[in-house]
Amino acid sequence: MRTFICLAALLAFQVQAQAQRIVALSPHLVEQLYSIGAGDSLVAATEHADYPAAAKQLPRVGNYMQLNVEQILLLKPDLVLAWTDGNPAADISRLRALGLNLVESNPRQLDDIAKELRLLGQLTGHTEQAGQQADAFEQQLATLRARYQQQSKVRVFYELWADPLSTVANQAWPQQQLALCGAENPFANATGDYPTVGLEQVLVSQPQLIIQPNSAEEKRSLFDWSRWKELPAVKYQQFSTPNSDLLHRTTTRMLSGTEQLCQDIDKARKFYQTH
Repeated sequence: MRTFICLAALLAFQVQAQAQRIVALSPHLVEQLYSIGAGDSLVAATEHADYPAAAKQLPRVGNYMQLNVEQILLLKPDLVLAWTDGNPAADISRLRALGLNLVESNPRQLDDIAKELRLLGQLTGHTEQAGQQADAFEQQLATLRARYQQQSKVRVFYELWADPLSTVANQAWPQQQLALCGAENPFANATGDYPTVGLEQVLVSQPQLIIQPNSAEEKRSLFDWSRWKELPAVKYQQFSTPNSDLLHRTTTRMLSGTEQLCQDIDKARKFYQTH
């Protein structure tokens, strides 16, 4: 059974030397390794691993749809870090069957980011720096929770994608962030974590704030809400365009994005309290 980190693989790896040649199969794992000082051990990554700048120079060994197993083997990694929900299961199974030391990452909750940092520190010999990063993350997370959890709710629509129009729900990362910031998501209990919704459903929900995350690296088309002036968010021009690279990647930088999101929600909260 797969867990947040495949513990059996972790224990098997720890009896060997700490990793010197790492293939990381997701942007968030690459970023986490650099953040704890282990970036020099990376020999390859997958597409979209673009932070920090040094990550852009790493050889690419596939993407979320397909991994280049042969190229990974040629690199002779002593550790492969995989993303359970973001890598093809068949390719991961093949890498494991070929005898590679493979550890899976699958953070589910905001608190898991600190746990992953500490585990990566153990795998790479960077336990002190990883521990410092994890402690700082947990402190900042606790501060945000204390600041916003008891605030009055702001009804929001989180526009994950414009076509088809979709949003976030349940255990999706942005939904956890919305809850932390004291936002009310009318679609929080919809089916699935990233449900498609109809325009009529959004109009009925009457959002006070519309959130349209966008990437600094890859701009996407946003839904044009200007004609729907019956929505409070449109009538009062209450929009937020946070950086999706910060919000959607399970790294230490996520809290920077979350803090900005909370501030935008708080601005809307204060606007409606005075109007």
